[in-house]
Amino acid sequence: MKRFYFLLVAVLLMATPFWSVGQNMVLNPGLENWDNASTPTDWDLYDNIAQEATTIHSGTYSAAQMSDASSQKFRQDIDNVTAGTEYTIEYWYYDNDPAARTRIWSYWMDGSGTYLDANADELRPSTYSEDNASWQHYLVTLTAPVNAAQFRFEVRTYKENNNTGGHVYFDDFNFSGQTSTDPEPSNYPTDFAASANGLSIDLTWTDATGAQLPSGYLILGAKEGFTTSAPQDGTPVADDMDWSDGTAAVNVSYGAQAYTFSGLDVFTSYTFTIYPYTNGGANIDYKTDGSAPTATATTPDINVLSSVDFEDGTFGDWTPHNVSGDQAWETYTYSGNTFAKMSGYSSGSHANEDWLVSPELDFTGFVSANFTFNNAYKYDGDPLLLLVSTDYDGSSSPETFTWDDISGSAVWSDGNYNWVYSDVDLSDYLGQKIYLAFKYTSTDAASSTWEVDNLFVFGVKATGVGENSAQSVAVYPNPASGFFNLSSNLEGQLSLMDVSGRVVLHTDVVAGNNTIDISNLTNGIYIANVLLNDGSKATAKVMVK
Repeated sequence: MKRFYFLLVAVLLMATPFWSVGQNMVLNPGLENWDNASTPTDWDLYDNIAQEATTIHSGTYSAAQMSDASSQKFRQDIDNVTAGTEYTIEYWYYDNDPAARTRIWSYWMDGSGTYLDANADELRPSTYSEDNASWQHYLVTLTAPVNAAQFRFEVRTYKENNNTGGHVYFDDFNFSGQTSTDPEPSNYPTDFAASANGLSIDLTWTDATGAQLPSGYLILGAKEGFTTSAPQDGTPVADDMDWSDGTAAVNVSYGAQAYTFSGLDVFTSYTFTIYPYTNGGANIDYKTDGSAPTATATTPDINVLSSVDFEDGTFGDWTPHNVSGDQAWETYTYSGNTFAKMSGYSSGSHANEDWLVSPELDFTGFVSANFTFNNAYKYDGDPLLLLVSTDYDGSSSPETFTWDDISGSAVWSDGNYNWVYSDVDLSDYLGQKIYLAFKYTSTDAASSTWEVDNLFVFGVKATGVGENSAQSVAVYPNPASGFFNLSSNLEGQLSLMDVSGRVVLHTDVVAGNNTIDISNLTNGIYIANVLLNDGSKATAKVMVK
């Protein structure tokens, strides 16, 4: 059974007379004009497209697209998009063929043609159309993100159940913007909070309310020792995730109520401020009066053992091993992102066994260890395995050594090239030296394509409070039950982290004795990270009973 994800918002549009709908920006939207029988006028890409005069939604013609072994694209890039403006995006499609299915696969783009991630659920859904004996309507109204300057309006046709040669029909495309502007948002969001989770900080808030709701939020971040300034009306602040200058910025749509900053420095304090705004471009209107909500969190003191993002086109300190078959792991770039890719398909499926192996990972003296990574895959075939070895020699072909299968500890993609994040607890291997590996296999009958990215192995060592601190800090009693005392001769901040790397408590430390309430924590080992105001740091293992 095929399904298609779409939103019907016509009633909402009718109920909001404040807005006036602008002119349709799609050229040849009804497909009435053709250069020839396979080339619709003004369209940029038209795989397997043919002029259709019988199955039409309106007018004289529609476009018929035939499915093939790979996805078939039908596209038009639209210029002069204004950030912060609401746009209605719609088209009609007819799919009643068991050898074809369809979905929208569109993007906002900046002025250089780089894809933006906004509105992924609406513009790139994970589900497909289903056979239906009538025309279906895709309709959604979205706000162009702050950096948007173009819109790639693209629909695709796919084979169904490995059947090709079927048809999907398209007609009456529309991309039109609202022409009015809104006043400044009435209020700030509430309950703005920051929580460290490994080397990420999760931000949450409750959306602003009032007579004028925001269309989005600007979140400004500053590392300890740096500050940010309030934004100015009429000057949009673009996304900036480069922390090299001590600051960062991101724009988040109204309704999200959460955002995560990842890849942060160890044992570092970060402060975030959130500003609601309406409109976009030269009309952007930030709320800056009063006190904008702020939130602060400190990342834990983590030791990084391996970190590979493949952006330089290499495997970093990981090593590919081709055991059998002609195909092999490669680095691959798509939509500006580079990752490791493995597929046994080349003009058909082929039998393969290929490994991607980490460097030696020494967890001696660690009290927690984790492996995080992103993965995606598509097409039928054997699953990708995640393995651990304590006897691998670091250079030989890996298949002759002993490997534990820990694949069940990871989160895996749903099989439609949808990236997912996985965080694997390696605490079973504390005190040991290990190797991690991805093992790919395929057959002559089936070969999936697997992609992995952002391989990150980290852990926490218990050094003992005071051993890495220039000041006197003590924790007692230890083991503790209900509370423990932390004594310090300087002010600072305490982050208490569980063995998975999750920060479960964050509080200020005063000079003198501090009683830390741990009555809500479960029994186990926790890591106390103390950052003192003179810049010195201390780490201790705390046993909670």
